[in-house]
Amino acid sequence: MVTDDSPAGEAAKLTFTGDVTRSLLIVDDDAPFRIRLARAMEKRGFNVVAVDSVQVGIDVAQESAPAFAVVDLRLADGSGLDVVKALRDARPDARIVMLTGYGNIATAVAAVKAGAVDYLPKPADADAVEMALLADGRTLPEPPDNPMSADRVRWEHIQRVFEQCDRNVSETARRLKMHRRTLQRILNKHAPRG
Repeated sequence: MVTDDSPAGEAAKLTFTGDVTRSLLIVDDDAPFRIRLARAMEKRGFNVVAVDSVQVGIDVAQESAPAFAVVDLRLADGSGLDVVKALRDARPDARIVMLTGYGNIATAVAAVKAGAVDYLPKPADADAVEMALLADGRTLPEPPDNPMSADRVRWEHIQRVFEQCDRNVSETARRLKMHRRTLQRILNKHAPRG
């Protein structure tokens, strides 16, 4: 495994060795998750480089142009969307999966627009990541066991419009044709389950 988690005094290796057709870049600042996912993906035959920052992820993308990538949306030094764009520029056919613990429709749409082929909520297991990376796009995925409720879909839509209006409550209320105070109450509540 090639990661940035090298012992003190040992330089981190940031290039792919071996089968470059299975080269996989993992960019996540959660070290235990990153290391666990890297090991699991190596067992599945991927040639892995795992890093913890946007800048190092962009550097690896530009220098090595991996065939696959798994990128966390929110990293300590910025947005994973910047890594996705660099990967897409370096290798247009790269298969990129976006991960995040802050899942909502707006961020999923942003990830896909940036070039990700799929979007998975954290914590994602290695089986789900591998399935998303290797999906051919011709077959529809299985329907979810627990689809979103109508309340959750409504909440997601409101959140998306709110983000598109730069988090301006008055503008969001105007566009949704609802009273500003009603919107504020909805925004102050947690997302509905399901």
